[in-house]
Amino acid sequence: MEVERVQAIVSSSLAKDNIPLEFVRPEDEQPAITTFHGPIPDIPVIDFNHPDQDHIIHLIANASRDWGIFQVVNHGIPFHLIQKLQQVGKEFFDLPQEEKEVYAKPPGALTLEGYGSKIGKDVNGKKNWADHLFHKIWPASCINHQFWPKNPPSYRSVNEEYAQEVRKVVDKLFKWLSMGLGLEADVLKQGVGGEEIEYMMKINYYPPCPRPDLTLGVTSHTDLSAMTVLVPNEVPGLQVFKDGHWIDAKYIPGALIIHIGDQIEILSNGKYKAVLHRTTVDKEKTRMSWPVFLEPPGEFVVGPLPQLLDPQIPPKYKPKKFKDYSYCKFHKLPQY
Repeated sequence: MEVERVQAIVSSSLAKDNIPLEFVRPEDEQPAITTFHGPIPDIPVIDFNHPDQDHIIHLIANASRDWGIFQVVNHGIPFHLIQKLQQVGKEFFDLPQEEKEVYAKPPGALTLEGYGSKIGKDVNGKKNWADHLFHKIWPASCINHQFWPKNPPSYRSVNEEYAQEVRKVVDKLFKWLSMGLGLEADVLKQGVGGEEIEYMMKINYYPPCPRPDLTLGVTSHTDLSAMTVLVPNEVPGLQVFKDGHWIDAKYIPGALIIHIGDQIEILSNGKYKAVLHRTTVDKEKTRMSWPVFLEPPGEFVVGPLPQLLDPQIPPKYKPKKFKDYSYCKFHKLPQY
């Protein structure tokens, strides 16, 4: 095994009550020092069952402008399906290490897909306390089953069912986000690829950590996607940067956490904000999450919508192919 996985490091580290130096974040990133513990507002929670659609649109638009993140309840995805998604993901990460390595991201591959431990470049050469599995779940033409675990046997059927259900939620979100900008219902979705939008599933696996005060599961970032639909497990860890503070996201069983990503910020010319967020880890428990990143096809060009521009409101961003935007983001290069 060429790469040492965090899950494999855990057994040796827990006995010693310390972590390897490459996981220790600089002081200005350490959660023990930087997490805000005063009175804080909660991330907005939006009930899709509300009888007044205009009220839902108003709440979504406000949350996307002010926070860049919100939680959705009564979204229509059955709770038992969310539990099954969590169960098959957990069963994969419980497999012996050599069995997981069968799905490892090939060295030098341009795709993110596969099992791994590192994405992009860290300027300090530091590592995140996390392993992951990436694979696309929609559209069918993008799916590469090479990266879908065959064990547990129900992994494929559960993910296929979840893909169909999450698409229904995503279509509502795009429609209401679009209407929240005063646009026709289909404008935002078409602006990031329409029916060609790629659904990238990621399972984040954050093992127990002897020094959660010193490290992070994922460092602060905005998502390069258009939007991210995330299922967490019951172990807290998601933090959002709001009004100069890192604050904890409250866990709501069965809720979906929606992140506005970079592409919607660009498309809306900054009216909607991509959320800056990070993940902390726990001393005793494994945290897991299941984000689905909604991404334009690589060749698709995303830029500010002309409907939102006029001589007094010039574009804040230049149109750019998604693959070029992604390359710059992963390699910490300036976008323009």
